[in-house]
Amino acid sequence: MGECIEPSSVQSINRFTERSRKMITGPRIHLKGWQQAAVAVGSALGALMDPRRADLIAALGETTGKPAFERVLERMRKSPEGREVLLERPRVVSEQVSHAWDLPEGTFGAAYAKFMGSRNFSPDDRPPVRFMETEELAYVATRAREVHDFWHVLFSLPTNLIGESALKVVEFEQMLLPMCMLSVVGGSARFSEKQRTLFFRHYFPWATRAGLRCTDLMCIYYEKHFHENLEDVRRKWGIIQLPDTTAF
Repeated sequence: MGECIEPSSVQSINRFTERSRKMITGPRIHLKGWQQAAVAVGSALGALMDPRRADLIAALGETTGKPAFERVLERMRKSPEGREVLLERPRVVSEQVSHAWDLPEGTFGAAYAKFMGSRNFSPDDRPPVRFMETEELAYVATRAREVHDFWHVLFSLPTNLIGESALKVVEFEQMLLPMCMLSVVGGSARFSEKQRTLFFRHYFPWATRAGLRCTDLMCIYYEKHFHENLEDVRRKWGIIQLPDTTAF
């Protein structure tokens, strides 16, 4: 006979499933063409003035990124692992990734847990997707947003302004999202002269090469690789880590 599942467990699963569904279907706002342009322009200006505004950067990505997300969706449909992600729709939220904190040192999951814990980050802090037209595109945009911290871990990128700008270059090479390049423009405008030289001489060329060389990062079911050795998954996915910046 099958294992009996406690009613409380079923209720917890149902509550989580409903919250997850609402994150993708509930908050969506359908915009007319001129409204979409207005949100895009307003978000771009606001993000340029304050690149720390994750909500504005998210809105900019959604209102300018539909063609890019459609291309990503098609690639995911053609990839066995990408199709599995689309079918199961995993979410990078505490209730689904907390087991990473229990994994042994040296694993991808443990490295992710250390990255998040050392910075007091929560996987639940991402703003919801609001401006994508379909449920499937909304999920792709959500997934792109939620795997961001996995990419920090894989590429050994810091979370300061120069590190975030470098990761946006990688993301652009992977997804061709206009928002990524706009974020680089906004971020680099806030660099000191020394930082700007360092970024364009070393970080930018590295990030361009790293983003082009690695596998299609949106087609990876990261959570199913948590138990694997970090260096092994880097090799498997063609990840070029950021070189030691002290040598620059």
